[in-house]
Amino acid sequence: MADEIPVIDFREFPGSLSKLIKASEEWGCFRIVNFESILPVSLMYEMKEVVASLLDLPLEIKQRNVDEIAGSGYRVPGLINPIHEGLGLYDIASSQAVDAFCAQLDATPLQRATITRYAKAVHELIMDIGCKIGEGLGLRDVPFKNWPCQFRINKYPFTPETIGSDGLRTHTDNGFLTIVQDDELFGGLEVMRKPGEFVAVQPRPEALLVNFGDIATVWSNGRFYNVKHRVVCKQEGIRISVATFLLGPKEAMVEAPPELVTPENPRLFVPFGFEDFRKTRFYKHMNAAIKSTCLKNTYCWTSSQLHTAHVMLKLINV
Repeated sequence: MADEIPVIDFREFPGSLSKLIKASEEWGCFRIVNFESILPVSLMYEMKEVVASLLDLPLEIKQRNVDEIAGSGYRVPGLINPIHEGLGLYDIASSQAVDAFCAQLDATPLQRATITRYAKAVHELIMDIGCKIGEGLGLRDVPFKNWPCQFRINKYPFTPETIGSDGLRTHTDNGFLTIVQDDELFGGLEVMRKPGEFVAVQPRPEALLVNFGDIATVWSNGRFYNVKHRVVCKQEGIRISVATFLLGPKEAMVEAPPELVTPENPRLFVPFGFEDFRKTRFYKHMNAAIKSTCLKNTYCWTSSQLHTAHVMLKLINV
């Protein structure tokens, strides 16, 4: 059964620019199709095989995938997400980071070649989407070129006992946008419409899902919807996904471009540093219970962290 999620056909640009912006504002996500000139579908299938192999490695090897920034490396199943594990690297645009990731996991020459090709292609694709977003908004330039692109591969070992449970709890992504190569066999990913109901993302081979995170809402001056989403166990089996996250600026402040700030649409968010935002959210577990965390712990926060918490509260209520 088809879902309602907007589909953006890469062959229809620039005619699809208005549809792209509308989906970003109303849904906070969309599917893309016919992007093979940048990321071949055959490479997607090759990468899926590599990902499955890496996630089946012995624990002692996976644990070599250490964090470069908090949360960027190996994640073992835990209390918050007990039926999810993942591997990752901080920035796929860095050939050194890709090489280090492959070395940590003893990747074979063939696996290394596939990972390198995929990283280059998906980075080009994410930059292309960023340019199209800027064009759709009427911007002369976009700042995304030097923003890091985090990469995560995910495994959900669903069993009959876990059916109905969350594989990944409801959350928003903390970056600008995410490209998800979802499992083409197992569903389970759900996105939340603005009214509050979840919509199941049906498996669709040869398509990718793009969803917007918190930084997109700030950068667009509130126009783009930072979509909440989750993964729910609906059937027994091993569910695999590949996600690439365009994060935020390393040094510059996160703020809306001047063209998106007018007397009729004043600036909604005070500029802030992405790293402050990311660290505060990660360490304070703000995404699970953001309001109660703010109320209980603000007395021991720095002014920078407190400002960041206020930004997060505003994002939750956009």
